[in-house]
Amino acid sequence: MKPNLILHVVAKFLIPLIIIFALYVQFHGDFGPGGGFQAGVIFSAALILYALVFGLDAAEKIIPSHILRILASLGLVIYAGVGVVTLLLGGNYLDYTVLGSTQIAGQHLGILLVELGVGITVAAVMLIIFFSFAGRGRV
Repeated sequence: MKPNLILHVVAKFLIPLIIIFALYVQFHGDFGPGGGFQAGVIFSAALILYALVFGLDAAEKIIPSHILRILASLGLVIYAGVGVVTLLLGGNYLDYTVLGSTQIAGQHLGILLVELGVGITVAAVMLIIFFSFAGRGRV
């Protein structure tokens, strides 16, 4: 495939903006629309765009498949770990109020951590699925 200069320049401009928007959606999801699922999909869309423009091999060098499997597991551990910590602090499973010095602070911290776990897992799984389907013709 012959590289397209315009496509490369536009992608190099857009990909950082897409990642910044994913971070905005991730960390402002408890105040408005968005959260971990949406941020994970947006973040993975940036890397999928990179793979489509610069090639699958270049994208796999940025984030190898074994790292994606670790990240998918890490997101689940973060999510479940927040629930276990709330149990250890005397609350119910995922009762965020026990996480902070006040109930409001605990709610914000709990939502932030749970949404972070969801975002990491969704982004990793989306990329695992993309790399699986995009690379199935390769030997």
